[in-house]
Amino acid sequence: MKLSTRGRYGIHAMYDLACRLNDGPQPIKAIAERQGIPEAYLEQLFCALKRDGLVISARGAQGGYTLSRAPAEITVGDVLRTLEGGLNLVNCLEEDDICGKTCVCPSRVVWQKMRDGLNAVVDGITLQDMIDEQTCPQAQGE
Repeated sequence: MKLSTRGRYGIHAMYDLACRLNDGPQPIKAIAERQGIPEAYLEQLFCALKRDGLVISARGAQGGYTLSRAPAEITVGDVLRTLEGGLNLVNCLEEDDICGKTCVCPSRVVWQKMRDGLNAVVDGITLQDMIDEQTCPQAQGE
């Protein structure tokens, strides 16, 4: 599976918000600059993240985005599913009749195990885990 820029940028933006959780709402422009993400593209990502309840927005001069829950309650899987869709490696796991071999396909069990393993990994990593593994930028004086 190869992640698109949506998934990669989304993870970076959510990590940025998690690192700055105590700093209040973060403007899109600031997140985009810190993470090297085009601002217009980031707005599209935050639309989807807000729709799925992963971030909340605040309007006004001090407005911006914050996480909707604690970093320990948001998984990488949550973010990727919002921005990438399902994490299936092949279409036949989503639609049984796509190839006509569903019941007799010798490789189907392989694709299922790979999907299940991938889901277990991304659902087992929270934004808090990412913070714990790295030094957040604000701690470095940025």
